[in-house]
Amino acid sequence: MSTVETAAGVRPVAREVPVRKRPKFSDTWWRHLVGILAAVMALFPVWFIVSAAFNADQSLSGTSYLPTRWTLANFTQILHNTVVDPSSRSHVDSSFLRWWLNSILISLAAAFFTVILAALAAYAFSRFRFKGRRFGMLALLLIQMFPQLLLVVAIYLIVLNTGAIFPFLGLDSPTALVIVYLGGAMGVNTWLMKGFFDTIPSELDESARVDGATASQIFWGVVLPLAAPIIAVVGLISFVFTMNEFVIASAILQTQHHFTLPVGMHGFIDQQYGQRWGPFAAGALLALIPVAALFMGLQKFIVGGLTQGAVKG
Repeated sequence: MSTVETAAGVRPVAREVPVRKRPKFSDTWWRHLVGILAAVMALFPVWFIVSAAFNADQSLSGTSYLPTRWTLANFTQILHNTVVDPSSRSHVDSSFLRWWLNSILISLAAAFFTVILAALAAYAFSRFRFKGRRFGMLALLLIQMFPQLLLVVAIYLIVLNTGAIFPFLGLDSPTALVIVYLGGAMGVNTWLMKGFFDTIPSELDESARVDGATASQIFWGVVLPLAAPIIAVVGLISFVFTMNEFVIASAILQTQHHFTLPVGMHGFIDQQYGQRWGPFAAGALLALIPVAALFMGLQKFIVGGLTQGAVKG
């Protein structure tokens, strides 16, 4: 804004803001093409599963881009635990609803405690200065370099020996599985939340401290409510990871009654792709419901949580 001198004094004059021209399609057509190709590549596997779920032909070889005969029988069979094996015309117990419930409960528990642990660690790294702080943050990041498969044998032996003393923490225990997942709760999650906590002004902590608030009261009553976007993101990431995790769950869980959905569905379709592909695809679509519902419910927090938690603003 500039100023001009008049008889009455100095008067501000609004400066014209140049209008940005909309780019022509001839200059950006390749961006649209790349976007369309990326969308097609991402949606193709989903459409293939949808087609198989509604196709009356349960064989993998009979699945096409469009169902030859539309049917809801695959959903009925997987939900009522009476999947018909075409090779023997016998009923196969799928226990789909039990596996689905186990996965949701374990994922919710793991997501809840992951958020708590990561938030406590991130708050300490963000607000306090102590010896070993930098090394601790670096160690959390370096631990993520080791692949999950390297830990399976060690985790199995630890849970096996722990179960001899505390049976509820032994093999085939959902509680033990949740605790194992919490072993990797920090790391990237702590870094994301720490970056977000750095964007929250420390003056709010000082004001609350002047009013007589303790450190725990500041964390739970001041900082944590303002960190709702990153809490939603970390909880969502943890929930999706736990819902899809197979390796550790298959090593710890031993009976069908305690199986999670990936473990149960793997055993259900193992060596039977030609006979049970339709019910399997229907189960995969049903497993998408809680994840999609959570995404829709937390949609407004996702972008803000990821962008503000990535770097300090």
